[in-house]
Amino acid sequence: MDPVVLREFCLALPGTYEDFPFGPLASVFKVKAPGGAAKMFALSDLSAPELSVSLKCDPLLAEQLRAAHPEIVGAYHLNKTHWNGVSCTGDLPDPMIRDMIEDSYDLVVASLPVRDRVMLGWSRLAADDDS
Repeated sequence: MDPVVLREFCLALPGTYEDFPFGPLASVFKVKAPGGAAKMFALSDLSAPELSVSLKCDPLLAEQLRAAHPEIVGAYHLNKTHWNGVSCTGDLPDPMIRDMIEDSYDLVVASLPVRDRVMLGWSRLAADDDS
């Protein structure tokens, strides 16, 4: 996957913006509803020669993905139970990487308060519970 495509795909998700809390090379993609708290769902050095992205993942799925794909490992400097490091320069097809980005985004949005999910257009998730 190309770094420009990765960046544009992340930024196209509702309520997403790019931040640089770890310095100018570490693009952190966060989701935030107006008035709500921002939460990270992706982290990448888009200028690295070997592009990779750290993505939130369900712990059981994270283990399965790591066992099946050598390009997916525990994310560097993040909780390896909940975060995968995904190489974007290997054999993983771009649609699979996009699916993992969307899954990461979904996990983060699902953890937001109902009012924030509704503001982001996630009314289906908001109807699931009253958190």
